[in-house]
Amino acid sequence: MKSRASLVHADGEPAGGSPARAASLPGTLSEELRAELIAFRRDLHMHPELGNQEFRTTAAIKARLEQAGLAPRVLSTGTGLMCDVGEWDGETPMLALRADIDALPIPDVKTGVPYRSTVPDRAHACGHDVHTTTVLGAGLVLAELDRRGALPHAVRLIFQPAEEVLPGGAPDAIESGVLEGVGRIIGVHCDPKVDVGKIGLRIGAITSACDRLEVALDGAGGHTARPHLTTDLVTAAARVAVDVPALLARRVDARSGLAVTWGRLHTGHACNVIPQHAELSGTVRCLDLKAWREAPDLVHAAVDEVATTHGAKTVINYVRGVPPVVNDAASIGLLDAAMTERRGPYAIEDTEQSLGGEDFSWYLEHVPGAMARLGVRAHGDTRGLDLHRGDFDVDEEAITVGVELFTAAALLNGAR
Repeated sequence: MKSRASLVHADGEPAGGSPARAASLPGTLSEELRAELIAFRRDLHMHPELGNQEFRTTAAIKARLEQAGLAPRVLSTGTGLMCDVGEWDGETPMLALRADIDALPIPDVKTGVPYRSTVPDRAHACGHDVHTTTVLGAGLVLAELDRRGALPHAVRLIFQPAEEVLPGGAPDAIESGVLEGVGRIIGVHCDPKVDVGKIGLRIGAITSACDRLEVALDGAGGHTARPHLTTDLVTAAARVAVDVPALLARRVDARSGLAVTWGRLHTGHACNVIPQHAELSGTVRCLDLKAWREAPDLVHAAVDEVATTHGAKTVINYVRGVPPVVNDAASIGLLDAAMTERRGPYAIEDTEQSLGGEDFSWYLEHVPGAMARLGVRAHGDTRGLDLHRGDFDVDEEAITVGVELFTAAALLNGAR
């Protein structure tokens, strides 16, 4: 795969690092707007809503965009919205900025912060509140530039619901028309492994495919004293858990990264009773698009083969999730140029492919685009925070970085 650096700059970083440089493009944030956006993000953080239930979040975004003189449209699903900044000429493809707006069903365990979640067992533990705020902030800045005649082309803002709900809210958003007139789409995802003030870029796949797998096993149970007269479902379930991933590792190219990982195994209630039913559930992740398309048949065959060996009957529910996010080289070039313009080339680092899934990938089935990793780790923070944890938090300077990245990309898009 061609490296990102080969497309753009090859400068070495000077000793001592590099401070943020003065931007030559318009679209930087005023202190007043910076403070407003931090307050907006904290409000979202205090009131997290699950996928397809983001009514308060949708209303808050809509109200602020309307206050700026824009005309947002709520999606046909009832939550999420789209909004154009500038008047589309009907011909020039628009650049779309995408944010996801939903939260996770986990408790917020942060202490000592005034914006801790007020909703039990709900938290913005993946940074969607930051994603939303950066796209909102970019929309407000671009709207002001448009009023001054400084926005070269119309830009589409997409606030998408239900990213955390397989197969994601992106297909419904696309069905609602968010990509009509769009020629390119970009987004960011918080990355607690990247320092605030930087972004991570990668050409090609930056996430993996992610599907859900549920397996039910059934057979004649009985007394543990006579396992030879039963279908030993405990052993069958254990062998499915161990042998299916091992079989798949020998039936696909190892470079595809196809991996079944179990998160739940349940069977039985008593120590001397062989049960009649067992259940396993987990995820199927894959780094390669071709292997992902073949995965359902391969997984079905492997599960049936192992279960049949132990005399168990199977019911398999393979829930299609999301394909990998495959970043377009030209879109990575745009993000690289935008970040270089704002903060210099030393604010960009190469990033690895993640095994996490992201429904941004569905947009890329229709238009080219790219997702960047947005650094949110405070300088000197050694806690090792990760996504999908109740103590996840960000350095809020990342909001400014995200807004200025998006606005620079919008201004450069028509000029590249």
